[in-house]
Amino acid sequence: MRSPAVAARNPGRRAGAEGAAVTVPAPVGAPPLAAAPDPMAMLRTRSYVQLLVLAAVMGVPVSAVAYAFLKVVAVLQHWFFASLPSELGFHGTPAWWPLPVLGLAGILVSLAITFLPGRGGHSPADGFHAGGTPDPHDLPGVVLAALATLSLGVVLGPEAPLIAIGGTLGVIAVKLAKKDAPPTASTVMAAAGSFAAISTLFGSPLAGGFLLMEAAGFGGPVLGLVLVPGLLAAGIGTLCFIGLNSLTGWGTFSLGIPGLPPFHHPTIAMFGWAIVIGLGASVLGTGVRLLGLVVRPPVEKRIFLLMPLVGLAVAGLAVVFSEASGKSASEVLFSGQNTLPGLVEHAAGWSVGALVLLVACKAIAYGLSLSSFRGGPVFPSLFIGAAGGIAASHLAGLSLVPAVGMGIGAMSTVMLKLPLTSTLLATLLLYSDGLDVMPLVIVAVVVAYATTAWLPQTPTELREARRTAESATSGGGDASAPPSAAAPGAAPGTAALETHG
Repeated sequence: MRSPAVAARNPGRRAGAEGAAVTVPAPVGAPPLAAAPDPMAMLRTRSYVQLLVLAAVMGVPVSAVAYAFLKVVAVLQHWFFASLPSELGFHGTPAWWPLPVLGLAGILVSLAITFLPGRGGHSPADGFHAGGTPDPHDLPGVVLAALATLSLGVVLGPEAPLIAIGGTLGVIAVKLAKKDAPPTASTVMAAAGSFAAISTLFGSPLAGGFLLMEAAGFGGPVLGLVLVPGLLAAGIGTLCFIGLNSLTGWGTFSLGIPGLPPFHHPTIAMFGWAIVIGLGASVLGTGVRLLGLVVRPPVEKRIFLLMPLVGLAVAGLAVVFSEASGKSASEVLFSGQNTLPGLVEHAAGWSVGALVLLVACKAIAYGLSLSSFRGGPVFPSLFIGAAGGIAASHLAGLSLVPAVGMGIGAMSTVMLKLPLTSTLLATLLLYSDGLDVMPLVIVAVVVAYATTAWLPQTPTELREARRTAESATSGGGDASAPPSAAAPGAAPGTAALETHG
């Protein structure tokens, strides 16, 4: 039964016999209830056709800007970690080199967050965000903070700044086309711009559109109205960056792990391991997120002092891993977007101990990066899931391809809380094996998603869970706690009756 307050907020509806909403006439004298807009009627309007034309035109510059952004990040990464040490006279990159570079990243990002509008974009510790109408004045701060984060080796991905870039360019396009355009036009074009930008990264309009639709929570009639301009902008943008590759030779960006061994069909044992992987990913991913949320408040209070220290901690983890395993520090640094295919392709060259150390160092570095820097959470979760899957493939009854797919799907589900998108990403990464592995991925994703809901998601929930556990361990609570006080004017014994009734 609904409360009077809820009923008051919905004067035109009442609960039926089975709890279903039943439309009733508005009270006498009240204004008539507004009818929901007909999506098919909106599709036939001239203004919507103009939006489609604008989305098609906008897809070209948005994809070009996104393509250039990703190329600049790649060039800067190579310069900071390969060219600069040689120019300074070192023979190769010293083992300690990530320390000053990540310290510099902390300084630059803290300056962008403090002095530029928009605080460099949203904090990735809060999860993946999409939708809404960005403010164009925030774009310089978002771009500069993301460039410093991504170019200098922080463990975050480029999807969040790309979404901000595409969405902002969509808003600007609407304002240039028609200054008095309604807010809904800006919202639709911001989504279309984000579609085009993120499709450049994923190399597929389908993957980018799926990610944004599930993250933004569009549904019902709104879904089609927003989806069509977005798909159009993404499709035109995909053609654009294919053409840019032909002109520049810089290459394209795509999801996919080449050189995988063939996989034929899942087994009963693999379904059992899917449950185990889902449970493990829920614990690991929740720990990573809580680490970011716990570290963030003190860093924000003393950002100029502590943010470089966070960068040094990330670099220290990379150095420790490199020295202990003999592998490159870049396996821990960066988002993992470029190193993921090589990791899986050369899985035979990794020992289980090195993989476990990689997962531990990358996960801690990921949590620290979430706390303070600016970027996206997608690709680090894919990399950690793949590394954990490779380690799990040494277990009896589990082979490489399904283990990697289940690890990717489960870990990205925990970090993004987008189970459908996580299943799609794992399937696309495995190419032709993806369809055969999909049933296993679905089981791992569902287990991870459901288990995560039972785990604490914030530091406050973690403290409450800890207090509850300590209370249960000590015998069911503090016996010295005073009884609940009765409300003023209540009869004696009311509190006790309410407690035991």
